[in-house]
Amino acid sequence: MKIECIKNKLEEAISKTEKITGKNLTLPILKCILLIAKDNILTIRATNLDLGVEMSIPVKIKKEGVVAVPAGILYSFLTNLSNEKNVSLEVKENKLIVSTNHTETQIKTYPYEEFPTIPVVSDKKSININSNDLILGLKSVWYSASPSSMKPELSSIYIYYDSGKMVFVATDSFRLAEKKIFNRKIEEFDSVLIPHKNVSEIIRIFEATNGDIKINFSDNQISFSSNGTYLTSRIVDGTFPDYKQIIPKEHSSSATLLKQDTISAFKVSNIFSDKFNQVTVEINKKEKYFQITTKNPDVGENVYKIDSAITGESLEMSFNYKYINDCFQSITTDSVSFEMSKNKPMVIKGVGDPSFLYLVMSMNR
Repeated sequence: MKIECIKNKLEEAISKTEKITGKNLTLPILKCILLIAKDNILTIRATNLDLGVEMSIPVKIKKEGVVAVPAGILYSFLTNLSNEKNVSLEVKENKLIVSTNHTETQIKTYPYEEFPTIPVVSDKKSININSNDLILGLKSVWYSASPSSMKPELSSIYIYYDSGKMVFVATDSFRLAEKKIFNRKIEEFDSVLIPHKNVSEIIRIFEATNGDIKINFSDNQISFSSNGTYLTSRIVDGTFPDYKQIIPKEHSSSATLLKQDTISAFKVSNIFSDKFNQVTVEINKKEKYFQITTKNPDVGENVYKIDSAITGESLEMSFNYKYINDCFQSITTDSVSFEMSKNKPMVIKGVGDPSFLYLVMSMNR
């Protein structure tokens, strides 16, 4: 193999694929990326067996070929090349020769025949969605999934179709986030569970993508493709909890606050929270304020009152600060509402935005 290409394009493609490579001691080939030079296109592949990605960039090919090379080594070398516009890659005697106008290096290669195949998902079941909508849906909920793999369905993002809406849901059983993307052009599809750790990579790789992303579904794989980038992920075989049963249909108290005031108040309160991140939230009907109280025997205590629009009765409950604070990244409106009822989850919404819903379970006091 012998090619010439623009250094920045190669570096950008490898930066996205390099993070997918596996750290498997028994399969050292997984730390490699596969470079395939054919028809003036360089295809770069990486996989950790749970997730696979393929990217293509235009290059000038002097000799077609295939090579497997450690991703980390190649990426580190490219990122430290300054003031270089073009780079040449050539395979000689089981080594990849990478050269520019000012430097040349040799990187040991691996047998490319050992590189695993990346699954190709059939397009018999497929939909198209705007890239911004997909990323918004995933980013709005993925932080609520469980980091533990003990219950795979809880460490996944649940995506399903509901009357012209693509719905994204995640829960770790302590809190739940739901985001609805309204698009009448979305065709009906079967619900899927995507592993939480794979979702972060999907966001990272496609976040800067413009235009539509094509999603293909099969029984055990899902793929995303757009503008020369193809990614496939394993689907979790499980049943997501019937979460709608726990969403309160009514509430006894509610408070409406400015979002930025609320974020600032919780940040101050967290300084004095205990090792369980406990904050006590009070809706005071008589005085028309929303109060946050934190106590830590080793630090001190704090009481923070925010002027609010209050409806219903006065109520006091305790929650985990982190779970409340996480949801503000998904609320785009200037005001936020807190709906509370005794012995029920607290519901947090952006005022005037029906697309996002967030539930937080109270803490036992």
